[in-house]
Amino acid sequence: MSAEIIAIVLSAVGIVVTLAVAMFAGFSWCVRRTDGLETKLSSCIDGVEAKLSARIDAVASDLSEVEKSLVARIDAVASDLSEVERSLVARIDAVAADTTDLKIAMARIEGPQRHLVVASR
Repeated sequence: MSAEIIAIVLSAVGIVVTLAVAMFAGFSWCVRRTDGLETKLSSCIDGVEAKLSARIDAVASDLSEVEKSLVARIDAVASDLSEVERSLVARIDAVAADTTDLKIAMARIEGPQRHLVVASR
């Protein structure tokens, strides 16, 4: 074998080994970078989760206060409506009594003629 062939074979082997080492180093760098990014994202997500939990708790407490306020207002309206209902019932009963009295009065006016009084012709 000549020296040129040995040099070509050794150069080819060197190039293949160099490419393999470079690819392995690049893959190792990608894995290390991904792990670092994962820890950063994990800490960011934990921070956002804590903030959202605090906001949700604040909104929940605000909603409970609004619910208490609305319940109080609804109860007030219900009591007002019961007062209006009592008033209307009293007025309807009064109208019914007046109507009964009116019917009696009309019956007396339009009733049959008296038998003892002679009607003029």
